[in-house]
Amino acid sequence: MFYILKHIPPIIYRGYERLLTQEVKSSRIPRHIAIIMDGNRRYARRFGQMSSFGHKIGANITEKVMEWACELGIEHLTIYAFSTENFNRSDDEKDKLFDLIRVKFDEIVEDERTHERKMRVHAIGDIDKLPEQLQESVRNVEFATSRYDKFNLNVAIAYGGRQEIVQAVQEIATKVKSGDMDIEDISENTISDHLYPTGKNAIPDVDLIIRTGGDERVSNFLPWQANGNECASYFCAPFWPEFRKIDLLRSIRTYQTRTEEKQQHATLRAAHFLKVLGKAEIEEARHHSKA
Repeated sequence: MFYILKHIPPIIYRGYERLLTQEVKSSRIPRHIAIIMDGNRRYARRFGQMSSFGHKIGANITEKVMEWACELGIEHLTIYAFSTENFNRSDDEKDKLFDLIRVKFDEIVEDERTHERKMRVHAIGDIDKLPEQLQESVRNVEFATSRYDKFNLNVAIAYGGRQEIVQAVQEIATKVKSGDMDIEDISENTISDHLYPTGKNAIPDVDLIIRTGGDERVSNFLPWQANGNECASYFCAPFWPEFRKIDLLRSIRTYQTRTEEKQQHATLRAAHFLKVLGKAEIEEARHHSKA
């Protein structure tokens, strides 16, 4: 399907995009979308380029996705920029990627669209493991956007899902040990409040998780927020630098179809329950009448 769309005339593509947009906007929009932006390096190799080439093109696509998300009324967008496993990559690739992320954070602070959109930015992950210059950019962008709340961009960097849960448990255990929290008071909400970012800024459950690049796995990404919510998953073949608006729209349509099917199933189950309950009441009435 992607191959076909890639070669159709632009006017037909734009018409298809408008049609998908209308269909998507006529139904429930997911509140929180999380994206695993996979395929930058493979995209670069296709053109005989270094990995940094793919990361740069991918960063441009990320900016477009932010724009599309705002247009559709999505409240939270979480992107997987750098995992804890990515620290195993070469120093040269890491340095260039960290520098690119730092530049993009700095651009967000200066970009008028940030303030027009009232976009709040959070970096989630073990930020202390990042280079000092990047840590400074993180602090700057979070401070500059701290008063906004219309659209939330969460950038997962130096992030690992299991690590996030372990860190939350350690913080809770420390509070219990110091007497600041009773063990009986620990609930799912307690754990959620200690995930990245902590407290009142904790990100909500994920409604839809998207992965590009052809792999059908979630790679330790937001396990508590996604798996616990039984969110919809959408895996697509295009590498991240090839991701188009129609891919985002089709992923949302998948979420909407899944949501509608769950609602229909719940309605049918409730109707069946009432039907069974009605039969039981009839039998009970007959029993009493005979008595």
